[in-house]
Amino acid sequence: MANIIIGIHGLSNKPSRRLLIQWWKRAMKEGLKTYNYNTSLPKFELVYWADILHSKPLRLNEKDKDSPVFLAQKYVKASGDFKLENNGPRKKVMDFLGNQMKRIFLNKDLSLNFSFISDAIVKRYFKDLEIYYRVDCTDENENLCKAKDLIKNRLLKVLLKYKDDNIMLVSHSMGSIIAFDVLTYSAISIPVNTFITAGSPLGLPVIISKIAAEQKQTPLPNNHMTTPPSVYHSWFNFADILDKIAFHYKLANDFSQNDHGVMPVDYLVVNNYEINGLKNPHKSYGYLRTPEFAKVLNEFIQTEKLTLIQKGIRHIYQFYYSITQKFHS
Repeated sequence: MANIIIGIHGLSNKPSRRLLIQWWKRAMKEGLKTYNYNTSLPKFELVYWADILHSKPLRLNEKDKDSPVFLAQKYVKASGDFKLENNGPRKKVMDFLGNQMKRIFLNKDLSLNFSFISDAIVKRYFKDLEIYYRVDCTDENENLCKAKDLIKNRLLKVLLKYKDDNIMLVSHSMGSIIAFDVLTYSAISIPVNTFITAGSPLGLPVIISKIAAEQKQTPLPNNHMTTPPSVYHSWFNFADILDKIAFHYKLANDFSQNDHGVMPVDYLVVNNYEINGLKNPHKSYGYLRTPEFAKVLNEFIQTEKLTLIQKGIRHIYQFYYSITQKFHS
C-alpha cells in the first residue's frame, strides 16, 4: 500500500494532459518548498477529461490571442510582490448574499425556484457544466450526449486502479462535482483517505438542487446532502473569497457528516495566481500552492511513514470497510 494523489481538473479547455500534469506537480512542489516542508511528492495521476468536450487542447506555442486554442494562463511561480487585499467587508457581504440567494432559490426539499434563471446562467457562462447535466440530448456528437458518463468513468477507472492504496483525491472547480458524483454513487466501496475540493461550485443553489434530485432517485442511507460515504478521514474545502465560482464557500453548511464522522472543513485562502499583472483567484495552480493546502498535503505524505503495525491496521480497516459496503449495497 502506497500513497497516491489523484487529481481531477475543472471546467473549460486545458493544455495537453502531459503539460497539465507537469504544472499541477510544479504547483504542489512549489507550495511544499515555500512553506519549508521537506517532503517529496508521492505518485500523482491526473484524471484528464477536457478532450471529451474539446477537440483540440490549448497550445503553449499559439501566438494568436483570438485562436480558440490560445493558452492565456500557463503555470508561473508566485509573484514576490503579490499584494494582499482587505477582504473583510467583502466577506460579510458575500456571506449575506449567499444566505439570501439560498433562501430565494432553494425550497426546503432543496428543489430549485426560478430554474429558468439558473439554467440560462449555466448555459451562457458554464458550457461544460451545461453539457454535463444535459438530460434531453439530440446532439450529433455522441460524446457530448454521453459526456457525463464518459467523464465519470475516467475518474472511476483511476480510483479502481488504486483502490488498495492510500488515496488523496484533489478536485478543482467542476472537477469537485464530478468527484462528488463518483464517490457518492459509483465508488462507494473504494476508501478515500482525504478528499480535497478547491474553487468548488458545490455550494451553488443550482448544484445543490441537482445533487438533491439525484439523491432522491438513488437509494441512500439519508435523504439529504451528505459527505460521500467512501471518504473516511477528511474533507477539506479551499476557497478564495474573490473566486466567483466558489461564491458559496461554506460547504459545511450544506453537507452533513457521513458514517465516519467526516464533513467538509472549510478554509478561506488567498489564491495568488497572477500572470502579466492579471489575477485569477480561481486558478488551480494558485490553490495548489497555498499554505493551507501545503500543510494538508504534507500531513498526507507523512502517513507513508506509519509503522508496519499501523499500516496493517489501516489495511485491515480498509478491507473491512470495502466488504461492509458491498454487503449493504
